[in-house]
Parts: sequence; C-alpha cells; structure tokens
Amino acid sequence: MSRKALIIDCDPGVDDAVALFLALASPEDLEILAVTTAAGNVDATLTARNARLIRQLAGREDVPVYAGAAVPLVREPIAAAHFHGESGLGTLPVFEPAAPVAPGHAAGAIVELVMGRPAGSVAMAVTGPMTNLALALRLEPALAARLGTVVVMGGARREGGNITASAEYNIYADPHAADVVFRSGVSCVVLGLDATHQLRATPERLARIAAIDTVAARSVATLIGFSSDIERRLVGGDSPPMHDPSTIAYLLAPDLFTAVPVDLRVETTSPLTAGHTAVEFRLDAAAASVAPIRWVTQVDHAAVFDLIYERLAR
Repeated sequence: MSRKALIIDCDPGVDDAVALFLALASPEDLEILAVTTAAGNVDATLTARNARLIRQLAGREDVPVYAGAAVPLVREPIAAAHFHGESGLGTLPVFEPAAPVAPGHAAGAIVELVMGRPAGSVAMAVTGPMTNLALALRLEPALAARLGTVVVMGGARREGGNITASAEYNIYADPHAADVVFRSGVSCVVLGLDATHQLRATPERLARIAAIDTVAARSVATLIGFSSDIERRLVGGDSPPMHDPSTIAYLLAPDLFTAVPVDLRVETTSPLTAGHTAVEFRLDAAAASVAPIRWVTQVDHAAVFDLIYERLAR
C-alpha cells in the first residue's frame, strides 16, 4: 500500500501532541510533508515550540515544522491553557528543541506543498483552529480543487459543546476560518465531539500505554495522565476523550469509522452560539452523492486503541 502524503495542521496542545506521536510513528503509512502550527490551545510561539519538541522526541527531525497564524481571522484569541497547562503540554518536561522552524509562513507552505503535487494526492489533518488552512485558501483559491481529503477534529452535534453550551473549542477558537474551509468545497471528514467522546482513554488503556517501554509511549502516558487529572477535576470523569488522535487513526484505518454525508454550517454572527456547527443529515440522494463533507457517527474505539498501542510500541 502506498503512503499517504499528509500535512498536519495543529495547535499543540496535549491531545495534538498525542496525535503527532501517533503520526510520526507511522512512516510506512504516512509521508508527513510538514507540520504546520497556529495559535490555539496556547499562543503561536508555544505551539511551534511544542511541535518541534514532539518531533525531536519522536526522532523525526526530517519533518519540517512551519509556524503560522498568531491570531484568528476575526475574533480575539481564545486560549485553553486550563485544559493543556501553561506550556500546552501538561506535565511533559519541556525544553528548547535543537532544530528550528522552517522558513516561511504555514499558509504559504500549505499552498506550495499541495500545488506542487498531483491533484487530490495531499491530505491534511487539522487538529486546531482552521486559521492556516483558511489563509491558504484565500492565498490560492485553486487550492480547494487541489487538496485531497481534509480530516478535521472539530464541531459537535449530539454532544453539545465543550467550550460553550453549543460550540466545540477548535471551531469556536476561529469560527470564521472554519466557515471559509467548510464552504470552500474541499472534501472533509469531520470528527466532532459526537465521535471523539466515543474514544476514551480509560485507566486500563492508560496503564497499557504506560507499560510500553518507548520514548513515545512514556511521553503519551504523561500527556494522557495530565488529561485524566484535568478530566477528574473539571468534568468529573476519569477517562478523557482522545480528540485529536482520532484524525490520525482515521487516516491510518478509515474502516474503523462510520461517516455519512452532511450539510455543515458554522455560526459566525451570534454572540450566544458562535462556533456552533449545524449538521444536517437529511440530504436527498442527489445532494448526498455530491456532498463534500462527511460527519463521523461511529468509532470502533477498541480497535483504535489497539492501533495506538501497536504504533507507540515501535
């Protein structure tokens, strides 16, 4: 099976870091062309540092990291350090990575990498606010027809919001960027809270990861352990959802997920419901056959964690 060419756009972030470890441990399946970062969970300086730090821990300095948007398109920045720690990486020890960011802005890098390859051949995983991709689409409108599938962690329908009553954080942090992307015609698979809340790191699953003797597994155990503490303190459970790793798991094993065509709109004007994703399943056959957006409804969570264990043991 040929490798998927992939750009990972992220805002690391505890669960972004877990997603990066999973992706970087899968070189036979994923040709990671770049990691691009934006402000989100923490500010843009820290997200770029964190991506480089994870890259170094994973032994993958071959993958370039491009720093990108420092602020959303329109709204004021909304950080989430209360869920990710002041560094963005919970209790994982942080340091200044040896390798710097690559020259140039993330949006320009996305355009160059996608436009330089055959149409449809470069996929993206977007695990933070969609600012960089929206900027890239504005910079090069032909990008929409050139991109392969964009696998997005964002939004919610049945589960409600996790930053407001009706909005999921990644969409809420830059709803205008999400609106640009979802209206562009780009083919998207969207893993909202409806899907990621099915993929939970139970204490038993965390213990199994902690027992794996690799740098990646030990780091991921530290990251998930921090999320578990936050989940207990702020939410009341002991099994945090693995939001962002779901995108990489989908790219590695899409058969473990059920996705259906939808019409998806993002609220950008209401002060009360900004960032809300209106997900419409009721499409007729003609509309469903051409819908560019698919919404994940079901996840084989046990099989996804089996995949995670196997990759982290490498």
